[in-house]
Amino acid sequence: MKIALIGYGKMGKAIEEIAHERGHDVVLRIDHYNLTDLTAENIRTADVAIEFTNPHAAFENIKFCMDNSVPVVSGTTGWLNQMEAIKAHCKEVNGTFLYASNFSIGVNLFFELNRQLAKLMYPHQEYSVSVKEVHHTQKLDAPSGTAITLAQELIENYPSKKSWVNHSTENPAELAILSERVDPAPGTHFVKYSSEIDDIEIIHTAHSRKGFATGAVLAAEFLLNKKGVYGMRDVLGI
Repeated sequence: MKIALIGYGKMGKAIEEIAHERGHDVVLRIDHYNLTDLTAENIRTADVAIEFTNPHAAFENIKFCMDNSVPVVSGTTGWLNQMEAIKAHCKEVNGTFLYASNFSIGVNLFFELNRQLAKLMYPHQEYSVSVKEVHHTQKLDAPSGTAITLAQELIENYPSKKSWVNHSTENPAELAILSERVDPAPGTHFVKYSSEIDDIEIIHTAHSRKGFATGAVLAAEFLLNKKGVYGMRDVLGI
């Protein structure tokens, strides 16, 4: 498989390492030093693109890949207010797109635990629930995309919560996401239910970027010869 990497920072380099281990070729590497190399001719040399850039560039990068009939995997967070437009464009051009806030297999199993735990806990309103995430100080967005996914899926399965906020709250209809930035911290996410009697907590801690990078390459492999919009639940068969 020939891969284009749009975004060649620490994550892009980790993805390249895993891609090579799995027998793939990286045929295009784009970062802020060579943006002019992101041309239709160059992107079409790839079987799939993996996009990890920034919230300001993601939408146009993803759309560009679709317009050139190249399946695209994106893990960029902070741009999801444009997600519906991307999904509509994917359908319009018969494209192929997969987005995940986190590609780690462990995190995606953690998402499933979060959904199931929310369903179990909802009848027991003596518990209060909150989400916390801890990342390194270079992380550009807060809350993390993973924390937002946890919050959104919790809200879908815990009807008394109507929205999330990125601070402490006394409003029972709001779900608090607390963000901390400390070094070094690849990423830790907590979902906690607290009562006067006890606490129930699930935690995922990343030890490196390798799990994230491996999942991104697995997602790229999954997209070959497919059309439409997908997520990591499709990749993992959940």
